[in-house]
Formats: sequence, C-alpha cells, structure tokens
Amino acid sequence: MKPGTGAIRGGLLRRHHDFRLLWLGETAGKFGTSVTGVAMPLIAISTLDADTFEVGLLTAATWAPWLVIGLPVGAWVDRTRHRPIMLAAAAVSLVLFTAVPLAAWAGLLSVGLLMGVALLTGTSAVFFQTAYTAYLPTILDPDDRPEGNAKLHGSASAAQIAGLGSGGLIAQLAGAVNGMFANAATFLVSLLCLSRIRHREPRVPRAARPRGALASEVGEGLRLVAGDPWLRTLTVFGAASNLALMGYQSILVVFLVRTVGLDPGPVGGLVAAAGTGGVAGAFLARRVAARVGTARATLVFELGLAVFALLIPLTVGGAGVLFYVAGGFCVAAGVVAGNVIKAGFQQRYCPPELLGRLTASTAFLNYGAIPLGALLGGTLGTVLGIRTAMWITTAGVPLAALILLFSPIGRTRNLPTSQLRQPLSARADAVRAPH
Repeated sequence: MKPGTGAIRGGLLRRHHDFRLLWLGETAGKFGTSVTGVAMPLIAISTLDADTFEVGLLTAATWAPWLVIGLPVGAWVDRTRHRPIMLAAAAVSLVLFTAVPLAAWAGLLSVGLLMGVALLTGTSAVFFQTAYTAYLPTILDPDDRPEGNAKLHGSASAAQIAGLGSGGLIAQLAGAVNGMFANAATFLVSLLCLSRIRHREPRVPRAARPRGALASEVGEGLRLVAGDPWLRTLTVFGAASNLALMGYQSILVVFLVRTVGLDPGPVGGLVAAAGTGGVAGAFLARRVAARVGTARATLVFELGLAVFALLIPLTVGGAGVLFYVAGGFCVAAGVVAGNVIKAGFQQRYCPPELLGRLTASTAFLNYGAIPLGALLGGTLGTVLGIRTAMWITTAGVPLAALILLFSPIGRTRNLPTSQLRQPLSARADAVRAPH
C-alpha cells in the first residue's frame, strides 16, 4: 500500500502526504515557469530591444533540448531512481534563473545570454518532466491516479494563470528582469517539497549492458509508439497541435504589445484571464469523459473547443481584447482537459517499466515540435506581419485535431482500459504480419 492510503478514502491532498508535497512543488514550479513565460519575452523586447524573430528564437531555445536529448534521457531515467533526478533538475533551474538579474546588475545581460539560460533550463526541464511522469504512478495507487492527474493539471493551470498575471504585474512594478527572482524562488519551494517526500524508490540494480544498449532501449520506446495505433495517433496529434499552439504563443506578447498596443501589465492580466480555461478544463475532463466516453471527450475538447482559436487574431484595442480572452479560454480548456484524459490513459495502458521511455518518445515529437513552432511563428511574423502570422498559426490548432477525428479515436467511445502486456518484439511482429 502506498504511503498515505488507507481504508478511509478522501481527497488526495488531505490524506496523502507525499502527493500533497509533490502537488505543492509542481504547482510552485508551474507558477514560476509562467512568470518566466511573460518576463523573458518582455526582457528581450523592452530591455534588449529584440526583434520578432529573436523573441521566437528565445522560446525555441527553451524547448530545443527535447529534440536533442529527449530520447536518451527517457531510456536513462528508466534505469535509475526518479526523485534524485528531479531534485538535481530543480536545483540547476534555481541557480540559472537567479543568474539572469545578477547578470543584468553586472551589465552582462544580452539576448545571447538569455538564450543560453533558456537552453540550459530547458535541458533541466527534460530531465525533470521525464522523471516526474514516471515517478507519479509509483506514489499513487491505480484508483487514485485519475484524481491525481486532474488535481495536478488543474492546479498547474491555476498556477500558470497566477504566474502569467503576476509576470506582467512584476514587470510593470519592479521591471521584467526582477521577475526572474520570482521564478527562482518557486524552484526553491519545489526543491524543498521534493526533499521532504517520504516515499523512497527501491534502488535499481546495476546490470551489465552490452554496447549499444542505450540505443536499443531508445528504439524500444519508439517502436512502442509507432506500433500502437492509440499511442501513435495521440503522439502525432500532439506534435501537430504543439506546432500550431507554439506558433502563435511565441509571438503572442509581441502581438499584444506592438500590434494591439497594450502595456505589459494588461498583457499579463489578459493572458491570465484566458488561462482560466485550463482550470475549467481540468474540472470538466473526468466529468465529460464519464458521460460521453474518453475517446469522444477527447474530440470534444481537442477539436470542438479548438475552433475558437480563430477568435484570437481578431483582437484589437478596447473591448476587442475580449476576442483574445474568449479564444484563449477555449483553447486552454481543451488542451488541459485533453491532457488529463491522455495522462490517465497512458498510465493505465503502458507497463510501468516502459513509462519513462514512452514519455521520452512521445515528448520527443510533442515537445520537439515546440521549438519548430516558435521558429515558425517568428519567421511568419517577420515575413508576413504579426497579425497574418496569428491567423495562420491559430488556424492550425483545429486543423491538427482532424488527426484524431480520422483515427481510431474518432470511431470509438472509449480509449482502451486494459494494460498493454505483449512484449514489444511480439507487437512489432504482429504489426508486420499480413492480416
């Protein structure tokens, strides 16, 4: 029995000590990351006078490590305990984000230094997120995982909302550079919470591995995704969706400040207001899935709500900012609700010993599309203009969801509920065998 469980059931946050600490640390980290999501572009725009392409490149640098090291990290994480990896990654991020305002005080801050920090903190995030995804199921019983996923995604959305709003406010009151201190402090909270978790994973026995074992394990994760229609569909959709989402999000601050004409403070408030959709999505995900089925709910959230992304490019000054709030709210609700359903499905469907590799393989494509989307948004904004770029990238959000509609997900009520148990080699043979 996992720590904190017992005969008397109740809310996870009340009865599960380790989950409560994990939840608090993750929520704090999401808050700080959201502050940075506003503060970093504002530093580049207002302090360093960066152009649209450089702002897009800054976002791309944050996510580029998923393309470079995402796959081997997943195999490596499956070989060792997860919590020490998370602790080390949080500590590295704490130091790096503290270094930004210190460099500014010393007169050393530049766009290149910001990109270096973005690249290194992005590398830490690869290790943290991969280990975190594999660690969560080890501290929760299977019956608690749906509630745990909903609470983590819901609180993460709420923290992002608060962080986005605070990012703009901090930038207005204390300067965008000082917003990095807020992010550094949240990683300190995350570090302290993780260090107090009581659950200790068993030491993974060291085994002699032949030359090329890492490449073989990476290939195993990729075959798992490529050979399974459910995992393959969700992964391809995630990559296409992230390409479009990051395409417009990477130039959103530039759009709202330079095209719509807003000040930094209102920008944070508007982005936070739109982000409240994520809380609504986390709240509704399990309820809608229970009523209409997990596959149909995925379509409702990822396709039905995604259409409202087309309201965002209509944003103008004054009351016209409501177009952004409405469109952003619906997109956030759909993305978070879809992630809640997908997380529960993967934890239930994938064998625990392969979860790290599955996470890394899917993240390689899903998160790997994010820097490409950021570069796409920056390039389109530079060549065609910001508003035209917003039209093109927001249109890609509902178009990406057509992948789900024309897949097995579009032809069934529920995603599979039984765990995938066949060895990968057997599954690969089955895929190659004629029908």
